[in-house]
Amino acid sequence: MASINTNYGAMVAAQSLSATSRELDKTQNRVTTGLKVSSAKDNGAIWAIATTQKANAKALDATINNLQRQQSVAEVGLAAGDTIMAALTEMKSLEAAILAGGTGTASYQADYDALSAEITAAVTAAVFDGTNALTTPTDGIPPATVAAGGVQDAIDAWSGTLQTIGTNAKSYERQIAFNGKLQDSLEAGAGNLVDADLAKESAKLTALQTKQQLGVQALSIANSSSSILLSLFR
Repeated sequence: MASINTNYGAMVAAQSLSATSRELDKTQNRVTTGLKVSSAKDNGAIWAIATTQKANAKALDATINNLQRQQSVAEVGLAAGDTIMAALTEMKSLEAAILAGGTGTASYQADYDALSAEITAAVTAAVFDGTNALTTPTDGIPPATVAAGGVQDAIDAWSGTLQTIGTNAKSYERQIAFNGKLQDSLEAGAGNLVDADLAKESAKLTALQTKQQLGVQALSIANSSSSILLSLFR
């Protein structure tokens, strides 16, 4: 039944056009932001999960930074340790020469004292970000008065200390790698939940734009139907 009071065709066309426009706005937003869920309005549950995942990933920055700092402290300690062990190795030879006595003992003692001072300087200089990387172990500094076995005791003590620092440095390296991978996984997981498939959304955008144009034409045709009734009275 044709009526000028109620244009049912125009109503349907207008509703369809409105729905298409809403869907077009949503798709355009996804293409613009790169997100299929950009706010809690889009999908509250997914948005909440992704937000929590991203927060957890961000929190790992502090953990990684702390581990990297500890690793740097350990690396400084190991670098100083190389100097210390090299000095101790040379001092052990001097110790034997000094204990043997004879010509040159005074020169050997001077070299021995210089190397001892070098060790003390290395320990003092082994600082990173205000933290001293080395704590002198018991029997770690060779005795000023040369005695048989004194340097070897220092070598044994420093070897144990540096072994512990080296083990810790390796552990920090593994922990940094693990936390980095965990952070990447959390961010990727959050991305899987909220990121838009831009290729798919681009194709959908084109289809909706075409659908919108057709909807405008359909509404125009529906609105003109009432004017057709005029021809019946001519």
